[in-house]
Amino acid sequence: MALFLSNVTNKLDKKGRISVPSAFRVAMKEEDFQGVVLFQSNNHQCLEGFAWSTMSDINNRLDHFDMFSDAQDDLATAIFGSAVQLPFDGDGRIILSKNLIDFAGLSDQAVFVGLGSKFQIWNPHDFEKRQDVARKKIQSKKLTLPKSDDQKGEGRS
Repeated sequence: MALFLSNVTNKLDKKGRISVPSAFRVAMKEEDFQGVVLFQSNNHQCLEGFAWSTMSDINNRLDHFDMFSDAQDDLATAIFGSAVQLPFDGDGRIILSKNLIDFAGLSDQAVFVGLGSKFQIWNPHDFEKRQDVARKKIQSKKLTLPKSDDQKGEGRS
């Protein structure tokens, strides 16, 4: 599974073309589909981005809901109903539609933000604010990462 790290700001041209950071492309080199899947975030004014294998995993997770339940239908509609498959061109670029550009409030630049198994695409100014809010929440709630499954048994006899 691809692992996305760091953040990179790239130029967005008037035709909607933007270069996906090379580290992100390298993380997806073993994927069957050479490109990304994007959809509008349900939590922020940004785009959610995934490798094809992660979208398959999301699909498998939706199988845990009853096929015609409201929850399954709502999640599938919000995720798959607006998702677009964007292949890399020869220069590692994708083409964002006007709809995606408008939703995320992008103009001449966009920042790709690695979030582990997914990434987001933000207006650079909006991302600065988002990053500040996230750090303040971590500090105020004193959030830390849970122990891994390997660490949970340590110290027990």
